[in-house]
Amino acid sequence: MKEAISTTGAPGAIGPYSQGTRSGDLVFVSGQIPFDPETGAVAGDDITIQTERSLKNVQAVLEAAGCTMADVLKATVFLKDMNMFAAMNEVYGRFFAEPYPARAAVEVARLPKDVLVEIEVIARKRYK
Repeated sequence: MKEAISTTGAPGAIGPYSQGTRSGDLVFVSGQIPFDPETGAVAGDDITIQTERSLKNVQAVLEAAGCTMADVLKATVFLKDMNMFAAMNEVYGRFFAEPYPARAAVEVARLPKDVLVEIEVIARKRYK
C-alpha cells in the first residue's frame, strides 16, 4: 500500500509526483530544491543558503510523515557543480547526527529552475 505525504511546510509538487510517499514504515521524500514554500521563490543564490532551504524542505516532508532527520537511512544530493561539495557538506552536517545516513552526491548537468542543489531521502518511521 502506498500513501502520499503532503505538507504546506515544503513547496508543492509542480508535476505528477508527491512531495513524499509512505509504504509501511518506509518514507520516500521527493527531491527538494531550495524553494521557499511561503514565497515560491528560490532561496538565495549561493550553495550554503540553497542547501539549508532544501534540507528544511526535506525536514518538513519528513515531519508530515511522522519522521525526523534522525530517521533518514539514505540521502542523494544532486549538485550543479561538484566544486560546491565542501560548502554543501558543511551545511548538510548540521542537519544530521551519527549514525549518519548513507549518501551519494553527484554532479548533474542541470536542475529544475537552475538551482544549485536538490536533495532526496529515504527514511524509516520509528514507532514508539
